[in-house]
Amino acid sequence: MATAPLRGFITPDLLLEYLTKRIPKYLDDTDQGKLIYPACKRTLSDGGGDVAAVWDDTRLEAMRYVVAVPGREFGLLCEAARQLEMIDAYLFHRPHADTVIDFTGTATADFSTAIVAGLNWLTHCAQLAGVDPTRQSGTIRHFRKLVTLAQQWWLTEGAGDRCAQLLSGEEQPPLMLYLVWSEYTRLAKTVAEAAIFGASVNRSTKLVVLPADLIPRFEAARDPGDLSGI
Repeated sequence: MATAPLRGFITPDLLLEYLTKRIPKYLDDTDQGKLIYPACKRTLSDGGGDVAAVWDDTRLEAMRYVVAVPGREFGLLCEAARQLEMIDAYLFHRPHADTVIDFTGTATADFSTAIVAGLNWLTHCAQLAGVDPTRQSGTIRHFRKLVTLAQQWWLTEGAGDRCAQLLSGEEQPPLMLYLVWSEYTRLAKTVAEAAIFGASVNRSTKLVVLPADLIPRFEAARDPGDLSGI
């Protein structure tokens, strides 16, 4: 039985715990032929072919690179005191176009490589699913802008205290883990839309029978978990 996607606010530690358990199970299921891989090749008639599952699984496929980084120094992604170290390393890191990567043993460099590989994977899936090319371009450049804004946030006085306050209020500070998770979520949504609904959401309603509220709920959803129950 498929594991439901996360819903609502989740702390960095719980998100990492979820990913380190969920991703190996998902990859085992694809290796055993229980699910079509990559998820963007599924149709509505396939197992895991509903739009929420394709969205969630495409995001997991991108996140697998980050989870695979050796050494488990996940504090670089989710501890306030280490954000500038990780952000500076990412901005210094040279982008690449690979989805098959090697690790060096230097955690900051390896996480940077893994993050870009995940972005490249999502671009690859977008191409397979037929996402409009104008929505595929500039993925790495856009994420770099987000990281640069986060760098400015962390450089301001009291950033660590503000981070703690946001977390206690169940809001997301610009931790690298949240930046990656949110961006992968956004990009995976466009992949799922094209894979399951086709190039045009409006046109797809003429081709398949879907729950009446699915398309408006999908358009409004910020996460696959928002689509549970349909």
